[in-house]
This record gives sequence, structure tokens and C-alpha cells, in this order.
Amino acid sequence: MEYFFELFFSGLTRGSIYALIALGYTMVYGIIELINFAHGEIYMIGAFTALIVAGVLSLLGFNELSILALAALAAVVYSSAYGYTIEKMAYKPLRKAPRLSALISAIGMSIFLQNYVLLAQTSDFLPFPSLIPDFHFLEPIAHLITSAEVVIVVTTAVVMVILSFLIKFTRLGKAMRATAQDKDMAMLMGVNVNRVISFTFIIGSATAAIGGVLIASHIGMINFYIGFIAGIKAFTAAVLGGIGSVPGAVLGGLVLGWTESFATGYVSSDYEDVFAFTLLVLILIFRPEGILGRSTTQKV
Repeated sequence: MEYFFELFFSGLTRGSIYALIALGYTMVYGIIELINFAHGEIYMIGAFTALIVAGVLSLLGFNELSILALAALAAVVYSSAYGYTIEKMAYKPLRKAPRLSALISAIGMSIFLQNYVLLAQTSDFLPFPSLIPDFHFLEPIAHLITSAEVVIVVTTAVVMVILSFLIKFTRLGKAMRATAQDKDMAMLMGVNVNRVISFTFIIGSATAAIGGVLIASHIGMINFYIGFIAGIKAFTAAVLGGIGSVPGAVLGGLVLGWTESFATGYVSSDYEDVFAFTLLVLILIFRPEGILGRSTTQKV
């Protein structure tokens, strides 16, 4: 039974990271119906930014909590700036173009950012410092779940609640929902659609950066390619939960994380991706709108 709980908490942590990245996918798709395939690279850039800032702060003698907070803040600001710039450069000019053009642009931006970081940093894995301190109250169950994993899970829950509140009860959230429903009508009602889309990219990039910092601190290693695999898995999570739904993105991430964890523990680590994408295929066949998604009817 202890082994089961080890796999459970491992899947919970993994799924929480997928959820943080999937939130960006689902928000962008909900607003402009575009899959931002460069989103995984934003996650990677956030981790590298935190690594650089953490290295500088450690040399200056800052303590662990200060380094974590400032490194995460720097990663969020820097990654949000990247998300904003990407939207303006790669997606906005193609907003009225065929869907294929925007898709190719997104894939091209992903490849560009990968190679940009490769040239700016290195192709090797780099060690990332463990910035999350050990919590003494977790000592009795430290063999099941670590302090870093608790922080990751709690952060994901907090981010989901904040985003849900933002979308449902704030003026910006109302503007987001109006833009998602009908951009032209939203513009006629005085909504600045371009600003809403930019804010959506900024918020999604911020959540991805938080995920990048937390998982890098937990695992202790990063390289330029971590964003690609994480991005694909997070996209899968967004589709599983129902793309366009914030709670669905979190639920999809958790389902995917548990699927991979139990498949690795009880079958083989070689089949981790097989089980994950088999689950995606089944969802697309039997419930294409996702677990929490709502089916829509189009008039012809």
C-alpha cells in the first residue's frame, strides 16, 4: 500500500506541473482558438531565467526563500515579456489568416526559441539548485511526499483558484469571456480585443514560468529541450480536461500525471508515453470535447 501512495503522490506532483503549463494552452485557445506550440519553450525559458537569477543571488549571500521568491518573480516577468512579444510578432499578424498559417508560425516559434536558448546557453544538462526548504511537519511522511512536491501541488491549486476568480468575477475576465464568445461583437461593445489577447498570453506565460521554476528546483536539472516534451504533455492534459476550461486543464493534468505514474510503477517506464497518448486517443474518440468540456453545435 505504501508503494501505491508513493506512485499516487508522484503522479499528483507530475500532474500539477502539467496543469500549470496546460492553463496557458487552455486560456489562449479559449480566447483565439489557437494552439500556442511555443508555450512549452516559455516554460523552459522561465526555468533558465530562474537559474541565472538564483546563481547571482546565491553569490550575493541571499537565503533560500529569498532566492526562490526573487528567482520566481524574475522568471514570471521575463517569460511574460516573451509571451507578449511572441503574440505580437508571430500570431497577431496572422489573426485573420487561415488556421494553418498560425499553426506553422507557432511551430516555427517553438523551434526558434529552442535553438536560441541552445546557442545562448548549452546543449548539456545544467544543475539547478534546490530552493525549496524542507518542512519539519512533513518528516513522518517524507518517504511519501517531499516539501517540494507539496509546494508544487499547493501552488497549482492556488493558481487555479485565482484564475477561476479572475475569469468569472473581474472586468478583465468578463472581457476575456466576451472576446472568446464573439470578437467582433466584443469590439462593438467597447472591449479592447487586442489588449485582452495580450493579457491572456501574459497570464499563460506566467503560469508556465512558475511551473518551470518549481519543477527545475524539484528535479535539479534543466536543458534547452525540457520545454518540448513538457509542452506536448501539457497540451495532452488540456485536451483531456476540455480545452478552454481552467478546472479542466488542472483535472486533465492530474489524470495524465497519475496515468503515467501508475503505468511506470506497475508496468514499465518504457510504456509511460504509450499509456499517456493512448488515454488521449480514447478521450478524442469517446469524448472529443474532453472530461469537463462542453460540446458545441455549429450551424451550417
